[in-house]
Amino acid sequence: MNSTTQTPDMLGVSNPFVRGYDNLSIERLLLITYANDCPPCFRSIHDSQAHLLDDALELFACLFNDDYALISEGQAIPDELDERCQSTGLVRQVIYAVMGEMLNERHHVGDLYSLEEAQALVHRLSFDTGHYSRAWEISTAHLTEDALRYLEHWAGSFSAGATGLLFEPFALPDCNGLGCKLIGTPWTDENLMKIEGRPYASLRQEQLDAGTPEALVNLLYLAALADVRLLIFDPDAAVLDGLVIFEE
Repeated sequence: MNSTTQTPDMLGVSNPFVRGYDNLSIERLLLITYANDCPPCFRSIHDSQAHLLDDALELFACLFNDDYALISEGQAIPDELDERCQSTGLVRQVIYAVMGEMLNERHHVGDLYSLEEAQALVHRLSFDTGHYSRAWEISTAHLTEDALRYLEHWAGSFSAGATGLLFEPFALPDCNGLGCKLIGTPWTDENLMKIEGRPYASLRQEQLDAGTPEALVNLLYLAALADVRLLIFDPDAAVLDGLVIFEE
């Protein structure tokens, strides 16, 4: 039995299955200029003034600190908030920043100049379902001989691929291909703790102990981490750049 608990990300392997962003969101930011020799900065409007429309923010004087800004021109500011803002400036523009997550890391996707434009961008990136690129067809060259035989065995078994290991192999006889239905994705510690009550290292060890070839375990992990649900292996499909290829 294989007792290793290392995962591909621990080994510094990039994930070629990753496409796009998760948990897209929009942040309204103020572009502020202040001292002549300082570059502009970006700050969120304080919650107490979040109701103000863009026209009541742009080209108005403000107070700000490292965390937020407050419009000082024409607005009453409580003393306790005034004391926390040591800098003064001018709001030049309201920016709608689109943010997203990729493998649990937060990324700045881009800036728009109206809420409607930002909402349209989020809609185009997320689609109605909120997910895309969840089905992949890749070459069987990414499988070792052991992995190929393992999938063929389970796809043709009486139990119809029900491994009990959060993936189910199936056969595609017309193209001499094989497929895997991945269950419970993404296989992050956070998500697996919610649905299985255990981290990924525990699932990985169970898969290895059950005789799943390590190369297949690593490949399925990369796909599942990117929230892939259907993975097709076809001898005539293209190889996926960045994924290990095994020589025949």
